[in-house]
Amino acid sequence: MISGAPNVDSYISRLSPERREAVKNLRETIVNNLPPGFRETMAYGMPAYVVPHELYPPGYHCDRKQPLPFLNFASQKNFIALYHMGLYANPALLAWFTGEYPKYTTGKLDMGKSCIRFKKPELIPFDLVAELVRKVTVDEWIHQYESNLAKK
Repeated sequence: MISGAPNVDSYISRLSPERREAVKNLRETIVNNLPPGFRETMAYGMPAYVVPHELYPPGYHCDRKQPLPFLNFASQKNFIALYHMGLYANPALLAWFTGEYPKYTTGKLDMGKSCIRFKKPELIPFDLVAELVRKVTVDEWIHQYESNLAKK
């Protein structure tokens, strides 16, 4: 669901009370563990963590005006989603995450290419999300992104 919220605080304040606390905790987990250089913003109608143009002038190859995306989250109709581009781009990171997931929660992993869907907010493994967020620096993400673009 795309939001017209102008900033992340406004996005969270517009959520239903049942979702607000979990999304607020997810944001805090991300912000407290995100390596330096990423910037919080709104993109595609949801909170986003990007590599700003000051650090990566070429921007996103699909739209050079956009900064390089890395991580987003959203409160969708039936779940809370965490979109981590590193999971899509790095098979080793994906293997680590899927192997660790059952150690942190009793919930079943529901995942797309870069989307992790949390249908029960009370089962979000915040400690694992914190580890995941810490695993990729801005420089590592830029290198991974450029390596994957070169393969195409």
